[in-house]
Amino acid sequence: MNTKETIQIHATGEATGFIPAPDNKGKPIIVIGTNSIRAGFDATCLQQALNARGAPGVTDLVLNPDAHAGYGAPVGCVLTSPTHIYPGPVGVDIKCSMSFLQLDLPADQVADKTIRRNLINAILERTPTGPGRGQRSARKARKVGEALGVKVVTEGASDEVLHALGIPLEWAQRCEDAVHVGHDETRDALATRLEWLRANRFSNFVEKITQLGSYGGGNHFGECEVVRVENNDRARATAEVFGLRDGCVGFLSHCGSRGFGHALATGQFHDLQRKFAHWDIPLPGGDKELVYAPLGTPEAAAYLDDMALGANFATVNHLLINALVLEAFQEVIPGVKGSLVYYISHNITRRELLSDGNGGFNGDGWVHRKGATRAFPAGHPAVKNTPFAATGHPILLPGNPTAGSAIMVADPGAHVAAYSVNHGAGRAMGRKMADRTLDQKTVDDEFTASDILTNCRLYPKDEAPAAYKDFDTVLDSVKAAGLASEVARLKARFVIKDADMSLRGAA
Repeated sequence: MNTKETIQIHATGEATGFIPAPDNKGKPIIVIGTNSIRAGFDATCLQQALNARGAPGVTDLVLNPDAHAGYGAPVGCVLTSPTHIYPGPVGVDIKCSMSFLQLDLPADQVADKTIRRNLINAILERTPTGPGRGQRSARKARKVGEALGVKVVTEGASDEVLHALGIPLEWAQRCEDAVHVGHDETRDALATRLEWLRANRFSNFVEKITQLGSYGGGNHFGECEVVRVENNDRARATAEVFGLRDGCVGFLSHCGSRGFGHALATGQFHDLQRKFAHWDIPLPGGDKELVYAPLGTPEAAAYLDDMALGANFATVNHLLINALVLEAFQEVIPGVKGSLVYYISHNITRRELLSDGNGGFNGDGWVHRKGATRAFPAGHPAVKNTPFAATGHPILLPGNPTAGSAIMVADPGAHVAAYSVNHGAGRAMGRKMADRTLDQKTVDDEFTASDILTNCRLYPKDEAPAAYKDFDTVLDSVKAAGLASEVARLKARFVIKDADMSLRGAA
């Protein structure tokens, strides 16, 4: 096992560097981050990156400035391959994502603390928080039964599903991917796979489906924001295309595929680990979390089908949460209108054109993003025939409530990082360390001083702003590397978080 001292990052610019591939075979690992960011990567994170880069079929690996140790591969990494699928660089929360709802509500309308508290309560009546909690925990939630649940996971954000749940149909056009299909590009494959899963693994399918329209625990959240568009011509023009309203309220959400996606992902890990043991195949770096499957095999097909089922759940979950949040705002402040700006994921693999690192493409393959998000600039083939063809799509980057968050847009230089950027700030300390070292009063006083309300009697210390990297430093790395530019900053007015300390757990 290498140590941090033996894994050297070679700087190539203000915010770029590389780590040689194992045995110097193939492309090096690309590292995005200023010197202070690079110095903060721990040995486990760097070793996981080397292990993943050495896996069969891997052609590129990128470490983003928010990178930290994760399951099988660092959170905050991008891995590409034209030949293999790797569950580790996707993770256990399939299609964990961000979404942003823009309201036509001026910021001064939520200045009053009573109004904000009423909004928190109205949202919680519709969108519960906490592991395992779903529709039964929220009296004004949407009820999703078995038949509709099957449609959700096999069809994603289809017109029929959206209509049944009272979600505006046009919101599907503001999704990174509104619908996911099976390994053979059909819904039929998903229906067949779901039937097998329900017979062999998912006796509690109906229970899992009742978690639609909920946040879960860990680092998931809902956050009321005030939008501040950057004061430059490009930002203002881009904000207009995105549908952002300067000085108005919006709502930022972070959640994924809940218990349904977690069960699918962990089932895949266990299946592949048993296969590797039976085949007696060595694992990259000896890490059992770095299992993989060659494309075209039954194992790869099963993984892609399971991932698509989880991704469809996550998509509809986010859209439903936004519909419920809008409904809550309308209950407290009648007449408010809202529209979805964008929905973008950071735990998934998708077939895309593979960057050649020089602004061109080198065929297609599977781009795995774990705690990383797409960054397609204007002119990229993937944004052709979308509302964002001339600008690039919105990039939603959560910081923390007190530091704020950002909405960005990709620059042409994003090709050096496989057309990807970090998903957020990234953890500076583990959950146990944060619980052990941070002072509860200091954490809560920071929210009071910033006039940010929460639903928490005690804000979870493992999710405190101090548990994460400095957001401005992370953003500086993204901008200095030429990956993306800021369009707007978001200032939090209230936060909805898993408030039950007895139910705390990893995201």
